[in-house]
Amino acid sequence: MSKDRLVVAVVGATGAVGREMLSVLEGRDFPATEVIALASARSAGTTVPFAGGELTVKELTEDSFDGVDIALFSAGGSTSEKYAPVAAKAGCVVVDNSSAWRMDDRCPLVVPEVNSEALDSHNGIIANPNCSTIQMMVALKPLHDTAKIKRIVVSTYQAVSGSGQKAITELETQIRQLFNMQTPEAEVYPHQIAFNALPQIDVFMDNDYTKEEMKMVNETIKIFNDPSVKVTATCVRIPVFYGHSESVNIETTQKITPAEARAILTQAPGVTVLDNPGEKIYPMPIDAAGQDDTYVGRIREDETIENGLNMWIVADNIRKGAALNTVQIAEELIKRDLLGVKDTTVFD
Repeated sequence: MSKDRLVVAVVGATGAVGREMLSVLEGRDFPATEVIALASARSAGTTVPFAGGELTVKELTEDSFDGVDIALFSAGGSTSEKYAPVAAKAGCVVVDNSSAWRMDDRCPLVVPEVNSEALDSHNGIIANPNCSTIQMMVALKPLHDTAKIKRIVVSTYQAVSGSGQKAITELETQIRQLFNMQTPEAEVYPHQIAFNALPQIDVFMDNDYTKEEMKMVNETIKIFNDPSVKVTATCVRIPVFYGHSESVNIETTQKITPAEARAILTQAPGVTVLDNPGEKIYPMPIDAAGQDDTYVGRIREDETIENGLNMWIVADNIRKGAALNTVQIAEELIKRDLLGVKDTTVFD
């Protein structure tokens, strides 16, 4: 690839995350000479905003990746399973936002602030972690490097935007229905989400954990590349539009005080510390909405164990939890001169 040419495709460009990817590419002055918007046949011919103008959406086909250097996917797992290998076969590096490739041993699972070195061994498909995992990893990796985390207990409070535009609309509709003394209609979720909290995200598995909870467990271990770290999770959907929140408890091998943790996180890339309880300063979803950083506060000692800390972590699930992390991976690929696919037969 010549240095003066870089073609990027956004797959699923008409969705919430796809549109945010385009916004992030524009806002970060990503060095693409051409950006292509791809989506399903029903969206072909429509337009999406980009760089002060519009891109005409093209239909996603098996020929879409000829001449494309990087493809940013956010079109669902089945689409990624079908088309990501096609793109890699064409020599295009895929950064996939679905869960399809996250636990595949051939695919690095990457948070750039945490394990960008994993990109060095990519085979053409790179997985973007789950949104809840990403923000937790950004906050915990600097602490893990200092004091080695042994155990993580996390409870999430996740915004409806994590379920897509239909869930946002459902929350809006239910709020209106309730204020008009109507019975709220639930279609996206199994129960009313307005003014409620649902301790179920995705389907339940045989161990009675949800798929979302097990994503956090398995992805954390893969990103840390350390099976000795123990993780347990409870994931809850709450009636917030944008921004996931997490209550995280860690147990470390070495003692680390709340003051030391604050100092470490203040210097950590991608982290903003908001932690002054006396002044009622702590992270909230409204702080994180539309922002790039992961926010951390309520850092305090767990007084029930010798080496324990509690903290509260908040980030924009559509931005850092999806679009931004994907673009940051693409930036790392360029920085590390890792474009191109060395072996196009890996996913045959």
